[in-house]
Amino acid sequence: MANVLVVDDDPAVRTTIRLVLERAGHRVSVAPDGRAGLAALAAGDIDLMVVDLFMPGMDGIETLRAVRKHRADLPVIVISGTSLDAPGLAAPDFLAMAVKLGAVGSLQKPFKPRDIVGAVEACLGRATTARRAAT
Repeated sequence: MANVLVVDDDPAVRTTIRLVLERAGHRVSVAPDGRAGLAALAAGDIDLMVVDLFMPGMDGIETLRAVRKHRADLPVIVISGTSLDAPGLAAPDFLAMAVKLGAVGSLQKPFKPRDIVGAVEACLGRATTARRAAT
């Protein structure tokens, strides 16, 4: 069981991810934006974050950069509903960019409940393995 922080500006997405991860046995807290997410991270014992990339105010990339400055070892999964395969779309691949900046996983919305649970479990497993190797 892990303490997971979900940061997303969409209340329905936050609630859905919270319910799915709680059913999988995790303790989940939520935040509506990057600033609130960083405050929750500072105030709590968080094992993993799930962060939406596109939010008003502090977006997911800014949030990820701030997390990396203060908790470089914290696993972060980025999520986004922005379609990256639309015909003629020349936008950068923000999910791939976030992974290059230190996110350990990414998911394109919409995703299935098993996808978010699997991503969380995989990231937690890698983090545990890395901590064991460091000791």
